Amino acid sequence: MTFNMPTLFDIHDPVLTQALRHKIDHKTKPLGSLGRLEDLALKLGQILGTHTPALLQPQMVVFAGDHGLTARGVSAFPSDVTWQMVENFLAGGAAVSVLARQHGLELTVVDCGVKHDFLAGLPEGATRPGLLVRKVAAGTADSSLHQAMTTRQCLQALANGQELVEQLPGNALLLGEMGIGNTSAASLLLARLAGLDIAQCTGAGTGLDAPAVQRKTEVLREVLQRHAHATAPLEALAALGGFEIATMVGAVLQAAHQRRVVVVDGFIATSAVLVAHALQPLVLQRCVFAHRSGERGHEFMLQHLGVQALLDLGLRLGEGSGGALAWPLLLSSCAILREMASFESAGVSEKSGTEAVKA
Repeated sequence: MTFNMPTLFDIHDPVLTQALRHKIDHKTKPLGSLGRLEDLALKLGQILGTHTPALLQPQMVVFAGDHGLTARGVSAFPSDVTWQMVENFLAGGAAVSVLARQHGLELTVVDCGVKHDFLAGLPEGATRPGLLVRKVAAGTADSSLHQAMTTRQCLQALANGQELVEQLPGNALLLGEMGIGNTSAASLLLARLAGLDIAQCTGAGTGLDAPAVQRKTEVLREVLQRHAHATAPLEALAALGGFEIATMVGAVLQAAHQRRVVVVDGFIATSAVLVAHALQPLVLQRCVFAHRSGERGHEFMLQHLGVQALLDLGLRLGEGSGGALAWPLLLSSCAILREMASFESAGVSEKSGTEAVKA
């Protein structure tokens, strides 16, 4: 399998944008009174290229992988938690499992590089419902000693993400992830690609106390120094990232190419978008950022990308939980654009001068 960089084009069609803005502004409401919901409706119309956007067969995909850097004590949890949580997703017991059921999201977990055989004991060729195995290797290398991924492994992960999105139905992709140690990879990518000091980018992850965060920061500074040469986006991804992040990058690029709505969860998912944006800046036109994470570096990621998230609930769980929680806002904005009456269709007088609207 080979990775071919998907081509993107500017979806900001001025004719469509003007028509969408006119439609939104002439709904039966004071101008701008639905606030950011109006901006969201406009964006979804632009992404899907229609005055009547509808979100069909939404796919929540949780990308899972292990990180060799956990050997340096950068996480409060052991790496076995990665595969144990994948089993929890498959059993329907995780937060994102509950939220996906509640909101009608199809949930798929992708083994991008977990140190566990999820098909052990099954007949050859057998599959498990809700699981895709796209394992590049059983976890990345320890990036404090080596590149996390070889160039070949990184390109394989990108191609895996591209291929799996090609096979998914629907016009909306919600990003989720699972991987003990992946806040470290995301912090490293942020520091390298945004040119920030690693101390600004490093937080508590799975629940480290202040001294442990300091130790984590020192380890990550070592990693950045070891891979000082890795400055281009794909070089940085291979040296510092994770298999789940690289697979997500490929998925984001392909979803953007297919003009799907990409719903971005928190810190780790945004790190994948950070890389994808460095490769293809137009991906941001297709992305809706679900929430601002409680993880320290996420605010700096959002600032670097110049975007604003829909929610700010102090979440730092990952899994795609923030994307699932924001999903009803996307549905509501589409419904308003499609179904809310205009002043003309409802027979309601529009505001004239300083006069109030009257029926």
